[in-house]
Amino acid sequence: MSATDRKEDRVRRLLEGPHPAVPAGFAASAAARGDRMLRRRRALRRVGWTLLVAAAAAFAVWAWTVRPWEVPPSGVSPPLEGW
Repeated sequence: MSATDRKEDRVRRLLEGPHPAVPAGFAASAAARGDRMLRRRRALRRVGWTLLVAAAAAFAVWAWTVRPWEVPPSGVSPPLEGW
């Protein structure tokens, strides 16, 4: 008998045997836990989107005021030729 056959046999015996009793209130506590997990995940998602929007707004304001794409004015004037 191979290892997989032994495992299958053991699982079949477990499934055929008497099932353990489920504690009272187990479904209610599992539902409450799932609700807490969903609320926490939703709150984290909202915080993440809020931070992303705030960072984008801060970058837009910075880019609007500094204008990094423009060439800075040169400190030296060009030579005067042709006078």
